[in-house]
Amino acid sequence: MRIATLLLAATLPVVALSATLPKNEPVPGGVVVMQLPAAKLAPVVHFDARRIMVIRHAGHWYAITGIPLETRPGGKTLSVRQSGAPRLQLKFSVLPKTYAQQDLSIKNPKLVNPTEKELARIEQEQAHLQQVLNSWRPDANPALDFIWPARGPETSGFGLRRFLNGEARSPHSGIDIGAPMGSAVEAPAAGLVADVGDYYFCGHTLTISLGQGLYSVYCHLSKILVSRGQHVRQGQVVGEIGASGRTTGPNLHWTVSLNGTPVDPHAFLIQGPPSQPADAK
Repeated sequence: MRIATLLLAATLPVVALSATLPKNEPVPGGVVVMQLPAAKLAPVVHFDARRIMVIRHAGHWYAITGIPLETRPGGKTLSVRQSGAPRLQLKFSVLPKTYAQQDLSIKNPKLVNPTEKELARIEQEQAHLQQVLNSWRPDANPALDFIWPARGPETSGFGLRRFLNGEARSPHSGIDIGAPMGSAVEAPAAGLVADVGDYYFCGHTLTISLGQGLYSVYCHLSKILVSRGQHVRQGQVVGEIGASGRTTGPNLHWTVSLNGTPVDPHAFLIQGPPSQPADAK
């Protein structure tokens, strides 16, 4: 795997990564893995004024940066502050990526075009959820190796340009996993439950903080089996598949958010969907 090139006075060497680092894909919706200059203490890194994850791996510091889906291709900059040293501006390039289109049919028209009262609720809920995802929880060793969270296939991919009843909507912010109602949903990695709630679009929703601005969000659940503030381990059953909120049927919508923006969960996955579909409960 290649690391994003650093445009400093000299180019740092390319380093082979192990599975403990996410997949480096410098595209909208992708994750940029960038080796940082040598330092004794962890540097503090920002991208577009947002704090960025920094981890230690194989004797080097790395910045792990999520790139928003709406980002235009071209040159970008990380701001790096090291103790006792001048601030550095590390440059990298975001490459173009085209995502597929998906057309969906929703029977309930209010889920496509909500009323003014419902829009007020949606705005409040989205502000709350974004506040949760923007929160920073220090963790020197955040969990970066994810397992597949439910026994079912991926039915809808990340970044799809979606049309609901013929009307354009925001790109798909996660992946959908198809499984029967009541099927177990597992934590992708060890973390801390940051939020639980019942939201207009997402239905019963569970948000797990994995450390340093990395979050796993599960939507449309029928049951949530953990509580806010609870520590969870990788593979722990934390909920059950449902059809709450805006959905065409039972499924798990899974969003991974890094530095406040959705990124492709596949960047962190160490295993794919199970070979066999889930059995009905």
